[in-house]
Amino acid sequence: MFANFKLQCVLFDLDGTLADTAPDLIAALNRAVQKQGFSPVSNEKIKPLISYGAAAMIKQCTLDNNNEAIQAEILKNMLEDYQINIADQTQLFTGMDNILEIIENKGLKWGVVTNKRQRFTDPLMAALNLTERAACIVSGDTTNNPKPHPEPLLTACKQANVKPKHCVYIGDAAHDIEAGKAAGMKTLAATYGYLKSEDIPDQWGADILINSPEEILPLLECAA
Repeated sequence: MFANFKLQCVLFDLDGTLADTAPDLIAALNRAVQKQGFSPVSNEKIKPLISYGAAAMIKQCTLDNNNEAIQAEILKNMLEDYQINIADQTQLFTGMDNILEIIENKGLKWGVVTNKRQRFTDPLMAALNLTERAACIVSGDTTNNPKPHPEPLLTACKQANVKPKHCVYIGDAAHDIEAGKAAGMKTLAATYGYLKSEDIPDQWGADILINSPEEILPLLECAA
């Protein structure tokens, strides 16, 4: 897949790349907005905004109301609800568990680098029984700078004891690819993730676009 590339570690974005977290995030959001008298919003309108955080999701639900106090209350209620129900419906994308097993069987490392806050990342990884399997877990507040800054990815390399040039980062947003490239890694854009209608993944600068987790398999042949 890549000439003269020796793979040692595969790093994943979490929401929309490793795991389909949308059902639980959207359910928590809709319960929170309904408490404030707003109508629930469809999955199709919210899912593309997940990579951009809860605030962006809330704005989509309250388009005609810019009251900061109301939005802050919605955010508080949403996050409290989500933390309680963080893995009710969330699961790995189809085929991803097999990819992780193959990575491990090849003696490679894998980890997660997400802009999700640690208060949510850690319990979610634990609920999915992935904590002990991951060589590194870096959240949005683990480092001073979240993605698209390369610091989270470089921190992941330190945790996993690998060099960036031997890593690939897989994500479903432009800021994932920007961060991976800035860190000196190979990058894969996951087009099966939470893309916005105006997103053009082939303009993000990723080395490869993948339409399903199974398309990661050829990459694993680059194992060092």
